[in-house]
Amino acid sequence: MNKVLIIGCGGVGTVAAFKCAQYPEVFHEIVIASRRKEKCDEVAKAIGAPNITTDQVDADDVNQLVALLKKHQPQLVVNLALPYQDLTIMDACLECGVNYLDTANYEPRDEAHFEYSWQWAYRERFEKAGLCAILGCGFDPGVSGIYTAYAAKHHFKEMHYLDIVDCNAGNHGKAFATNFNPEINIREITQKGRYYQDGKWVETGALEIHKALTYPEIGPRESYLMYHEELESLVLNFPTIKRARFWMTFGQEYLTHLRVIQNIGMARIDPVMYNGQEIIPLQFLKAVLPNPKELGENYTGQTSIGCRISGIGKDGKPLTYYIYNNCDHHKAYEETGMQAVSYTTGVPAMTGAMMFFKGLWNKPGVHNVEEFDPDPFLKQVAEAGLPWHEVINGDLEL
Repeated sequence: MNKVLIIGCGGVGTVAAFKCAQYPEVFHEIVIASRRKEKCDEVAKAIGAPNITTDQVDADDVNQLVALLKKHQPQLVVNLALPYQDLTIMDACLECGVNYLDTANYEPRDEAHFEYSWQWAYRERFEKAGLCAILGCGFDPGVSGIYTAYAAKHHFKEMHYLDIVDCNAGNHGKAFATNFNPEINIREITQKGRYYQDGKWVETGALEIHKALTYPEIGPRESYLMYHEELESLVLNFPTIKRARFWMTFGQEYLTHLRVIQNIGMARIDPVMYNGQEIIPLQFLKAVLPNPKELGENYTGQTSIGCRISGIGKDGKPLTYYIYNNCDHHKAYEETGMQAVSYTTGVPAMTGAMMFFKGLWNKPGVHNVEEFDPDPFLKQVAEAGLPWHEVINGDLEL
């Protein structure tokens, strides 16, 4: 019996559970666990499948995680909790002999910094245990890496320049809201930018570099250079890459709110005293901002995420290549009750889990998604709701 344990019941966890339930021939049993069991119960009720059970766990506590894994005995844990909790969940998986998959790399609570070194340090332990850990199986990171691997396999002799582009052209009708966990989102966006150039990392100011890029069915949108974790693994796994960058769109109203939040100290992640007790300003802000899980009902518009790659094609000639997906917020909500940002992360997480259970992505150690065969994943993720498109030697800015 294939049993998957999903840890986390926010927007992404909800989508992943919905999508797993659509494939009972692969996911025979589904367990959803979160800090609040009632959230899991609500999702299970909404899905209405007979093979779903729920439980409670504090994912910061290795002992609780170990007890949860021993109780349910899954073959695979899909970690859709907070990035702070990656290592505790990996520790519990090692102790209990369970395979692992996540969508975002570890970052410590006390520093807005993320890189794969902490999780890559688990490679030997997972190899010796005969367990597979699949890192970064959302969209970006995730599908962005798989798109790159697909391009390398089918189109390029050498990839030289990689730009991952992420546009959310949706409108949720709120003055200010984040599309996933506000604390993680704001920490990520307010960090310094970084990109890879000729074997070195170049650091920039936060959102300092920006330009208009044209997105299919959307048009031009101002796009800002940021650091994103998949760049770190992609330049290692595809060493012909000379430059790798990540771009994301933001509206001016969003950026104005973000600047005010920073200026008044509400983006701080260090504790301050308030009424005789310590609070983290950013965590307090998270409590008063709209819940990303509840944005879907009135969300309109599309996301557009893809990879723009140039280099030398299989035929030895210069090649430019764009592979992307557009996802509609309202259609995602109609299917799962969640908006497209959750949908575009939850569907790949389910698809990666399916690749594991089918034996297509399963080798001992700790691996980023681009280390596996991209073909069966891309076939399945398209069938599951995220079709992809290619533009070969096209002018992207027309």
